[in-house]
Amino acid sequence: MKKLLALSALAGLATVSSAAIRITEWMYNGADGEFVEFTNVGSSAIDMTNWSFDDDSRLAGTVSLSGFGVVAAGQSVILAEPEAATFIAAWNLTGVTVIGLNSANLGRADEINLFDASGTVVDRLTYNDATGLGPRTNNISGNFAFADLGQNNAALATLSSSGDSYGSWTGVGGSVGNPGVYAPVPEPATLAVLGLGLALVRRRRRS
Repeated sequence: MKKLLALSALAGLATVSSAAIRITEWMYNGADGEFVEFTNVGSSAIDMTNWSFDDDSRLAGTVSLSGFGVVAAGQSVILAEPEAATFIAAWNLTGVTVIGLNSANLGRADEINLFDASGTVVDRLTYNDATGLGPRTNNISGNFAFADLGQNNAALATLSSSGDSYGSWTGVGGSVGNPGVYAPVPEPATLAVLGLGLALVRRRRRS
C-alpha cells in the first residue's frame, strides 16, 4: 500500500507536482533477474513512447522503452534483463508493465540513464559500491526515499529487506526487492492538494 509523505517532506513536492519519471529502484545480477524501476512521481500521466535507456555509454536510443506506453501518475514500470514473462513469474507480479531482455546490462560499477523522446537525459544514477558510491545491489535491490530521487547520489539508497517500508519481498530464487511497487509515492489527489497548499503559502508570503 502506498503511504503518504511526512509533513517534513512537503518541500520536495514543489519539483514533482507535474509529470516526472524517476529511477526509484535497481538491482544488478540477481537470481530473479536484474532490473531497473522507473516511477512516475508526478501528478499527471506520461507517454514513454520513444523514451530510451542506456548504461554508462550514455547513448540515447540504445534500449527502447516505448513498450511502457502511457505511465499513470504513481505507476512504476520495470526494465529487466530476463524475458518479461520470466521476470514476472520470478517475482509473482500482477498488473506490472515489464520490458524484458535488456541488452545494456548493468554491472557492479555502472550507470543508469533515462532519456525522453527528444534524447534528453531525464534522470541518471551513477553507482559503484566498491568505492562507496551506493550499496551493493547484487541480488538485493536499492531503493530511494522520495526526497532523494533525481539527485544522482547512489549513497542515499537503502538496501531492500523483506517487509520493509518499501513493501519488499523475496522472489522465487531468493532475491529481495519490490519491483513495480514504490511505496513512498503519494496518491495523485494528495499531490494535487499538497501542491495547492504550497501555492497558497507562497502567495501569503508574497503578500
